[in-house]
Amino acid sequence: MKNDSNETYRIIGLDCAEEVGALKATVGKLDGVEQIDFNLLNGTMTVSFSKETVGDAQIIAAVAKAGLKVQPVNVGVEAEQGFWQRQGRKILCILSGVLFAAGFASHAVLHGSLSDALVGGDAFPDISILLYVGAVITGGWYVFPKAVSALRRFRADMNLLMSIAVVGALGIGEYFEAAAVAFLFSFSLLLESWSVGRARRAIQSLMDLSPATARYICPSDGDIMEKPVSEVPVGATVLVRPGEKFPLDGVVSKGNTSVNQAPITGESMPVSKEPGDEVFAGTINEDGAIEFRSSKPAADTTLSRIILMVEGAQSRRAPSEQWVEKFARYYTPAMILLAVLIAVIPPVLFGGAWGDWFYQALVILVIACPCALVISTPVSIVAALASAARAGVLIKGGAYLEAAAHLNAIAMDKTGTITHGKPEVQEVIPLNNHTRTELLERAAAMEAHSDHPLARAILRLAEKERIDVPQAEEFQAIKGKGASATIHGRPFWLGSHRLLHEKEMETSELHRQIEAMEDAGHSMVIIGNEEHVCGLISIADTIRGHAAAVIDELKKTGIQHVVMLTGDNQGTADAIAKTVGLDEVHAELLPEDKLKIVEELVRRYKHVAMVGDGINDAPALAAASLGIAMGAAGTDAAIETADIALMSDDLTRIPWLVHHAQRTLNIIRQNITFALGLKLVFMGLALANLATLWMAIAADMGASLIVIANALRLLQSTPKKLSA
Repeated sequence: MKNDSNETYRIIGLDCAEEVGALKATVGKLDGVEQIDFNLLNGTMTVSFSKETVGDAQIIAAVAKAGLKVQPVNVGVEAEQGFWQRQGRKILCILSGVLFAAGFASHAVLHGSLSDALVGGDAFPDISILLYVGAVITGGWYVFPKAVSALRRFRADMNLLMSIAVVGALGIGEYFEAAAVAFLFSFSLLLESWSVGRARRAIQSLMDLSPATARYICPSDGDIMEKPVSEVPVGATVLVRPGEKFPLDGVVSKGNTSVNQAPITGESMPVSKEPGDEVFAGTINEDGAIEFRSSKPAADTTLSRIILMVEGAQSRRAPSEQWVEKFARYYTPAMILLAVLIAVIPPVLFGGAWGDWFYQALVILVIACPCALVISTPVSIVAALASAARAGVLIKGGAYLEAAAHLNAIAMDKTGTITHGKPEVQEVIPLNNHTRTELLERAAAMEAHSDHPLARAILRLAEKERIDVPQAEEFQAIKGKGASATIHGRPFWLGSHRLLHEKEMETSELHRQIEAMEDAGHSMVIIGNEEHVCGLISIADTIRGHAAAVIDELKKTGIQHVVMLTGDNQGTADAIAKTVGLDEVHAELLPEDKLKIVEELVRRYKHVAMVGDGINDAPALAAASLGIAMGAAGTDAAIETADIALMSDDLTRIPWLVHHAQRTLNIIRQNITFALGLKLVFMGLALANLATLWMAIAADMGASLIVIANALRLLQSTPKKLSA
């Protein structure tokens, strides 16, 4: 039997796609390694391998060959990092900067000229050379081992480019330039590490939402014990006081309160909770002290699943991210070849000075560094995923985020998406001298025996209006049509339009009235006695208040076609489509019909999203280019099924998602264009013999700073309110 293993390793300094590429080239090439996944947010690498072929020691050795350090990580336990692991890069960068500044200052003082120190002059004082070399060593401390590893693997990367440039500058006596390149590159790597760290902290803030302990009510004596959440059993009763966070998922068993669910669902308003309602770990109890029964262990709460999904999202890379990585793979060797040609061709063919053109070749190597280009995409994706999670939109990877930016059409399920999915009484129309109260009394008395959604809607209204519901005696269901009963000693009946036909009590005026309401999408409940019709009650699944504004907003984002799919009747579907402004509607559908329509939409529009509940619409969600589950909080199947899960049932999150994805893609394009454009400018300056090494590295560092700052703007992206 095959002996397979999954091990997770914490990689010190895993902040960039360059390190990922190096690890793929060493660990990924080992015999017996089947799969290797990376999590930049946690700085971890997960390796699937056969223990019969490769061992833990070989994997650790392969990581070392990539110029990186590793430590095993126990699942569920955060590895402790030492002071040097956490602060070493920063300390060496600062030291490099101090030595560089000291070298420059000593040169300027001893030669009595700032300009002489800046351009190098004919001779460097010994103390300045010593300080500059010290700046090179400290600045390149983390770079040189990786460059050696890249050279051994015959795979050029930015660490090798920088190392060649620094060593070359030292070789021709340009100590100021060598120190400037080493320090500024070290500083750019520190910025890169900080940018990934900031996105990492955005995810960490999700983890900090849930308290570490819970007030567990002991079932034997009722005593309240404070326990770590990991030790609270499923089914235990937990007490949460006002202002405190819920430590676990569960169901309210005692008390009433309102809960701020924004950390999970992104909802702006608190949600009222009463016995029987679900609560989620990380949400905030605003009003009364309540008790709830835990429904999941701490490791499996909705919040925990969100964190795991967001952390794992990096493995599903966006096409633009994959393109940048492939581009850099060929771009870097090409730049080394270009630098060699620049160093050789002008002196050989045109009599140029070897020293001058060798220097310009070094400038080309520095400006060719793909650092800004490589970091631009992953930081943008991580920032976008983190801000989406804060808004209650769980995106399972960069590939799905980018797919949302390319959508041309969206298909939406009706019930629970465009509508609330909960029928409510729209009108109560008394006839023949009956009153509204009498009508609701008789309807509620008979519907009390039914569990039908229409019956529940009538009972909810009766409770809301505090109707004193009488006892219905001799109750009898009329299959598929309605019911009859005796109320206060008098017989009454209740039922559909079809039952009214059979009773032969329908007048032409009443027929027109009922038909008009049915055409508008209402289901009719008719109440009558042996003499006449007592009145009508119309019931309909209410359209979400923002539905029309959402459809309009989707059109503004560039969505060409919005379609509604429903199993409801055609009249109801047409009425809703007209109200909210849909382009196309398909009614009376079975799940397999929805699947066929989505497949046809994909053929017509290529990039199509399906929005549903993630369970009943699973075939259609799978067939679409992008599956979006509505109201997924607490629904494990919905989170697992869809590519994107909207944790609340807030329809306004859909246009925000499309806009957020488009903005992310625009920022990635801006970053790539800017990074490549700046490199072309400096290559032109180098060919014109006008660029210097320190100018090139300063420009490269500036490019990294700008693309990082541009990408991190995505962390501030928040949904806007739409008018109903």
